Amino acid sequence: MIDSEDRAAAASPRDVAESSPRKSQAPKLNRRLHRVGALISALPVLVVVVSGLFLQLKKEWAFVQPPTVPGSTVGVQVDWDTILASAASVEQAEIVTWDDVDRLDVRPGKGMLKVRAKNRWEVQIDASTGEVLQAGFRRSDLIESIHDGSFFAEGAKLWVFLPAAVILLGLWISGVYLWLLPHLVRRRRRA
Repeated sequence: MIDSEDRAAAASPRDVAESSPRKSQAPKLNRRLHRVGALISALPVLVVVVSGLFLQLKKEWAFVQPPTVPGSTVGVQVDWDTILASAASVEQAEIVTWDDVDRLDVRPGKGMLKVRAKNRWEVQIDASTGEVLQAGFRRSDLIESIHDGSFFAEGAKLWVFLPAAVILLGLWISGVYLWLLPHLVRRRRRA
């Protein structure tokens, strides 16, 4: 006759594992999903972080965006023809007609306005005299399009960068869970 001690000694490791209480598979699955999510979202998140750093510095670094130069007086006194003529005087901007202008940014409180050409050149004009205060290449719009993914392809914004952002949110949640879990287990054991 075989007693219980002999049965335990004769049992295979597999039999012992099956008879022991099962641990939850959630932490293991969470770690796996965390690793896979990190791999999938790594490149888009890197692009967002690096371009975001450049955008944080756009007012501090002339390479990204030309610094704003205030005009001579507060308010706007120049007419449309003077604005177009002043902007056209900067050859690099390649402005001949209003069709060459992407947008106009009027800053009456600073007495100036910015004419942004379609080729990304920016011409800052004194809003009282029409004098060109400064002209420079504006990279911030390009960096913003890289940041949101629209630079890469029409659908990249919604089909690559948005899912990467959702995955990043999931990574954050699972990372907090993975960090918090040992603390909760220790607290439960003490109680």
